[in-house]
Amino acid sequence: MDILALFDLSVLDSTVRLATPLLLACLAGLFSERAGIFDIGLEGKMLFAAFFSAAVAALTGSVWLGLLAGIAASMALSGIHGLASITFRGNQLISGVAINFLAAGLTVLIAQDWFQQGGRTPSLIGGGRFEPIVLPFAEAARSVPFIGPIYAELISGHSILVYVALLAVPGTWWLLFRTRFGLRLRAVGENPAAVDTAGVSVVGLRFVAVGICGVLCGIAGAYLATGLQAGFVKDMTAGRGFIALAALIFAKWRPWHALWATLLFGYLQAIALRPDIIEGALGFRVQVQLLDALPYILTVVILAGFVGKAIPPRAGGEPYVKER
Repeated sequence: MDILALFDLSVLDSTVRLATPLLLACLAGLFSERAGIFDIGLEGKMLFAAFFSAAVAALTGSVWLGLLAGIAASMALSGIHGLASITFRGNQLISGVAINFLAAGLTVLIAQDWFQQGGRTPSLIGGGRFEPIVLPFAEAARSVPFIGPIYAELISGHSILVYVALLAVPGTWWLLFRTRFGLRLRAVGENPAAVDTAGVSVVGLRFVAVGICGVLCGIAGAYLATGLQAGFVKDMTAGRGFIALAALIFAKWRPWHALWATLLFGYLQAIALRPDIIEGALGFRVQVQLLDALPYILTVVILAGFVGKAIPPRAGGEPYVKER
């Protein structure tokens, strides 16, 4: 038995890569729900962004244009969600479900119409993908005991969107807890009437939060199709939006906690890809299907065990009606 093999650098490297879309989606939900707008449409936004980023990258050969297209597609769905739940005060959960169904159907339909490849996009090569970035002195530091391999193999060698996701964590913490905007945004999710009394637009703040959510989901979807993989395939998000929501509840709507929660889910996905390591560590073979199901099992456990303990924003899910 070799328990340390479970924490091999290759496994941890895969953990970071697989946790990146979860982290971005989790932070997206954090902004939206801190402002009082529940959003279970993270899955649909990521899927929509993944398709349009891959499609535009395939057609133009530019991954940056693909990224912009993915963000724009996600923000379009965010706008629909905001219009339904903020302007027309509709049920936020139903709006999110509708977005998920809309994205699941439209992506395959448009992909088949544009590329005739069974709902897929062409494989992305060259400038159509985000390439790994080798950080300064990574190769020279590789020979340094302990620290060198960690820097060269774990910290270096990721695409730019991985570093964007990691930097978004302290950025989100600073924006929410160290700025006037963040104070108002959190207040909108707790007591919108008090914010309105202070002369601040509740509707405006909530739309801004939903817009930020759209941007982050767009980056997450674009990373899936142009960084983690090399193109779009049907339902490629594979429940990551719902896993991100579970991580958000587990993290109790806090940015730093969200980082560790999504890394946990990423780790479970990483070891599911390496059944040989599991067998070597435990001394017996584990069914691959069980390993694949681990992240989803943990999602159910977290939702069952933490929903009652994690207290969401008090005004979450409730449309605001201005008193006259």
